[in-house]
Amino acid sequence: MSLKEEQRRAALEHARIDTLAIRAGQIRTAEGEHAEPIFPTSSYVFDSAAQAAARFKGDEKGNVYSRYTNPTVRNFEQRIAALEGAEAGVATASGMAAILSTCMALLAAGDHVVCSRNVFGTTTNLFLKYLCKFGLEVSFVDLVDLDDWASAIKPNTKLLFCETPSNPICEVADLSALSVLAKKHQCLFVVDNCFCTPALQKPIDFGADLVIHSATKYLDGQGRCVGGCVVGRHEQIEEIVGFLRTCGPTMSPFNAWVFLKGLETLRLRMDAHSANALALAQWLEQQDAVEKVFYSGLDSHPGKPLATKQQRGYGGVLSFRVKGGRDEAWRFIDATRICSLTANLGDVKTTIVHPATTTHGRLTDEQRAAASISDNLIRLAVGLEDIEDLKIDMQRGLDAL
Repeated sequence: MSLKEEQRRAALEHARIDTLAIRAGQIRTAEGEHAEPIFPTSSYVFDSAAQAAARFKGDEKGNVYSRYTNPTVRNFEQRIAALEGAEAGVATASGMAAILSTCMALLAAGDHVVCSRNVFGTTTNLFLKYLCKFGLEVSFVDLVDLDDWASAIKPNTKLLFCETPSNPICEVADLSALSVLAKKHQCLFVVDNCFCTPALQKPIDFGADLVIHSATKYLDGQGRCVGGCVVGRHEQIEEIVGFLRTCGPTMSPFNAWVFLKGLETLRLRMDAHSANALALAQWLEQQDAVEKVFYSGLDSHPGKPLATKQQRGYGGVLSFRVKGGRDEAWRFIDATRICSLTANLGDVKTTIVHPATTTHGRLTDEQRAAASISDNLIRLAVGLEDIEDLKIDMQRGLDAL
């Protein structure tokens, strides 16, 4: 490493989030390229048999096989870890692969997990339908009820898991209180930070041990690639890397390069998403055909004081209930013309979806009811279009009721 490169890396140690989003983890080859390079290779050539043996054994640092060592992927891992204030990070093939890899690496048969009810529907299915097959016990609790969390903890509880704000009704967890509870019972505290990203919230600052992302969402920001990541302390991340090395749910170099480009504009986008979402939530709250709006930036939202304490913005996702049932919700959705009817979120394009029949459609009626997902609930991930055009599109939905 050149003296100039050493000085550049030293300067980044105290850089702020906007600078880290553009510069952290950046590598340069002998070609001196300015943009991050992509390394689309499956394997690497060694100088000698002895070096190959040392690399495989771990005695020498360096690339071995792109299933778990790739310079472009490593660049992304280091950058997102820097943004979250974590010691290390590991990239995965998807957000669900990040959750799966964390559980498989850090838990064992007979262990118990406490998870908030208001999480992505597929997260619920992962715990109940698949991980339980391997002897994992799971209890679901009310995200905002600390007594519910405390009473669910058992002697074999090893991990507390939550999303905040939650998907889709934007409840807000008390991160500091849950961190204290986890430490008291010697549990790991894992937070899905997908809705806020480190641009708006850094759970590690409030005591989280690990932070998980679906990079597919806001880290990319333009709906181009699927990926995920986990960041936290070296000790836990190394265990997760070991799982990925063996089982292979890893991120491709091209996807990592796309996510690196997305991170460069993360703070700007999240501020703009938050501004548009707040304006649209306030507008929807004034409409007679809207029964209730869920957005933590609204004064009417019970989680606003906590969100204001933990977050520097309220994010781009909101939900609302129209008066009526599923038919009315579907009519509203089908009448929109600018919004994209898709289950993804975090895109510059506004997306609209009916959670009860899509993202949470595989849950039972009882599970959906416990998570407050009613048939008249609609989720919006507010993009970066002109806010007046979005209001006009929402009016099209209202006019169809």
